Amino acid sequence: MTEVFLRRLSRWQAEQQRESVADLYVAAYEEVPGVQSLGRSGFLRRFEEDVQRPGFDMIIAGDPFLVGCAYGYPPGREGEWWHGFRGAVTDGTEELATSDRVFALAELMVLPDRRRTGIATRLQERLLERQEADLLTTLIAPTNTPAAAAYTSWGWTRSLRPPTAAPALTEGERTEAWIRRPAG
Repeated sequence: MTEVFLRRLSRWQAEQQRESVADLYVAAYEEVPGVQSLGRSGFLRRFEEDVQRPGFDMIIAGDPFLVGCAYGYPPGREGEWWHGFRGAVTDGTEELATSDRVFALAELMVLPDRRRTGIATRLQERLLERQEADLLTTLIAPTNTPAAAAYTSWGWTRSLRPPTAAPALTEGERTEAWIRRPAG
């Protein structure tokens, strides 16, 4: 396999790459057992909204073709990310959420034939290394056991379970929230 290079994209560059990122999304989720995707059009709608969020940040992996990407943003104090969260409020999560010291890893995807080669690890590390957050969070479909295993290996833990009002990962599927404290 060829060497994979990581590159940070500006908001404008991310918007220019939207079709390639949508192709990656479809390819990344078509073979995950038990996980339904939003489909191409659903992902494009969500991506269009996410790119406009304050603090949006994105890293892509290419060889030179797009083989993976990760992006996220601070979810803010209010809004759909936190609506109705319950559980684990005694660990300070609630206070961090209200102080805007949280970064949400909204998407991490790698082509199926490039998985288990360290690309996802490099993508999430590079994306998160410059975030000035006290808490990192992501949403994972409970049926996505490969993702849960990867996040566990990276030090993430299942923490909260948002209701159906949380951002849609898939059509009609509930999600679980995972958290991690930044290293250092």
